[in-house]
Amino acid sequence: MSERASLPAAAPRQEVDLVAVEREDWRDACRRALDGGERFCGAYAAGSASRLRWSALFARGPRTRVLTTVLGEDEPPTIVDLTPAVEWDEREAHDLYGLRFGGHEPLRPLVAHPRDTPSWTVPVEGEGVHEVAVGPIHAGVIESGHFRFHVVGERILLVDLRLFHKHRGLEHAAEGRELADGLAFAQRACGACAAANSVAYALACEGVLGLTPSRELRRARTLLLELERLYNHLNDIAAVCAGVGFAAGNMAFAAFKERAMRLNESLAGHRFLFGSIEVGASRLDLPSPAVDRARGELRELREDAARAWREIQFAASVQARLDGVGVLDRDAAEALGAVGPVARASGLGLDTRASSPGLWYSAAFAAAVPPSPGGDAAARLEVRAIELEATLEMLDELLAEPVGGDAASPGGPAAPVGVARVESPRGETVCVVEPEMHRVRRLHLRTASYANWPALAQATAGNLIPDFPLINKSFELCYACVDR
Repeated sequence: MSERASLPAAAPRQEVDLVAVEREDWRDACRRALDGGERFCGAYAAGSASRLRWSALFARGPRTRVLTTVLGEDEPPTIVDLTPAVEWDEREAHDLYGLRFGGHEPLRPLVAHPRDTPSWTVPVEGEGVHEVAVGPIHAGVIESGHFRFHVVGERILLVDLRLFHKHRGLEHAAEGRELADGLAFAQRACGACAAANSVAYALACEGVLGLTPSRELRRARTLLLELERLYNHLNDIAAVCAGVGFAAGNMAFAAFKERAMRLNESLAGHRFLFGSIEVGASRLDLPSPAVDRARGELRELREDAARAWREIQFAASVQARLDGVGVLDRDAAEALGAVGPVARASGLGLDTRASSPGLWYSAAFAAAVPPSPGGDAAARLEVRAIELEATLEMLDELLAEPVGGDAASPGGPAAPVGVARVESPRGETVCVVEPEMHRVRRLHLRTASYANWPALAQATAGNLIPDFPLINKSFELCYACVDR
């Protein structure tokens, strides 16, 4: 079979079911979804104070079910006991919309930043317990994040996270805009996941417009997603090497990342792939000389990265520093709704690319779960190395022929709400677009970093304070994603 013939021909669309639920039936409806094997993947509030709605998303394979209830003067009951993964979603809705969730006690602030420290931290008491505060301003050039460690000596009992320092109001700013114009707000939520956020937004909009992505459009978008995954994974491997003081690995993979970002610029016109994705179309135009040149550069990068990875594998001091640090076991990863390399390192075979309508991924795609998923920093590093090889192979296939611009075709059924789930370098990003005519009534973007921050806090407990920078780098989550 030729490389051209091996490309999938079918163009399935995102499958979305919108189900109205009476407020008194809310917990039972959510419980049935979970008991039926569906996975919680986000919740959000929408509407005005007089007609506020609360919605929760549950996924199974390519299908996403949106349960929604109109609240009026009532408050929804919590489902945090059914799925702990909803904790941040409920806390955020409380701070931004004034919702209280019956049974969620204490409902600690998340987006709001009260000065009274006990109001947002978990109380920890006992002999020798004290607090160590880090951030929100850090020595590196990074976004703002505050970590409050409860420790005995150097042993961490618990860490409270305080993010949302630069809440930008991107979702609210998108309201009332033309659907095509709303893309800019989703794209700018995070520089390192600009392509994933943009593709998720575009697919969600195409769902409400009744558009079906063509073969070329799916291929172009998948190419951009994998280019984004490539430079992010190279960066993350470099960061972990820096976290253990392995300068050779850090410098090598940082240089590889730079090569990948220069390739992004040559192919798409931007190092972070900004402006390369549109709603309903793609203008990415790569003739034969461009794809051949890119293919050659990627093959060289693949050989160099494989050689450098072997150096990391056989550096005993590096491996000893990673083993057993920041363990997130499978049960905790599943309960907290962890996604991406974090989930796979803990043994969860979850990768949205295995069921991604509207994109180009083989039906035989399998999640990269390491042979011994220990859920520690070593496993999270190993997952990225495995995926790096798979991404480079996929890019070689995607660039086997010229890439031309194309558009989505009309004629499909329009959905009352658009939902798309896309695998970013950090895991599943969920985008919801509620339309009003051809404008955005509500935009909700739940990124993989948002999903994984609680898992990071869980993995930190029981470790030493000097281990935290390494654990943090092994998760490599984005602060800006929650500051949307």
